[in-house]
Amino acid sequence: MRIISGHLKGRRISAPKKLPVRPTTDRSKEALFNILTNWFEFSEVRVLDLFSGTGNISYEFGSRGVQDIVAVDQNKFCARFIDETATEFDLNIDVVCKKVFDYLGKPQQGFDVIFADPPYDLPVADFEKLVALIFEGNWLNKSGQIVIEHSKQYKLDHLPNFESSRNYGSNSFSFFE
Repeated sequence: MRIISGHLKGRRISAPKKLPVRPTTDRSKEALFNILTNWFEFSEVRVLDLFSGTGNISYEFGSRGVQDIVAVDQNKFCARFIDETATEFDLNIDVVCKKVFDYLGKPQQGFDVIFADPPYDLPVADFEKLVALIFEGNWLNKSGQIVIEHSKQYKLDHLPNFESSRNYGSNSFSFFE
C-alpha cells in the first residue's frame, strides 16, 4: 500500500500480516479520490472512515489536507496500527476501537464524507442497516457523500439515497447523498 497524493505522496504503509484486513487497492483508491477531488475541498471537510482496517483511506484523506478524520474499527490491533501510523505521519486521526454498528448508535456532529469498507461477506441486510443508521442518525451533512466499498456482486442501488456505483476490478464503490 502507498499514499497516492498529497504531502505524503509515495509513502509506503506496511501493515502487519496478522491484521484481518483487505485494503483498498491503490488503483481503486486513485480512481475514488479522482472522483472525490472534484466534489470536495479536502481542507474543509470532516471525514468518517468506517471499518477502517489499516487506515489506508484515512491516511489518503489526511495527506490531501483533511484535518478532522475519525477512523472506526472493532479490531484492537487495527486501531493500534492506525493510531501509531497517524502519529508517525503527523495526521490528525481520531481512532475509535468499537463495532461500527454500535458506534453509529449514538449520533454525533455530521460528516461531509463517510467512507465504509465493510467485510465483503457482510450480509446485504447489514448494508441496508448501515445506510439506514447513517441517514436516520443524521451522520451525514446535507451536501455530504457516503461511499461504500463492496464486492462487485452486490448491488446497492435499491437502498435509499443511492446516487451511483462505479466498478473497479472485483470491487465497487456505491455513492449515496
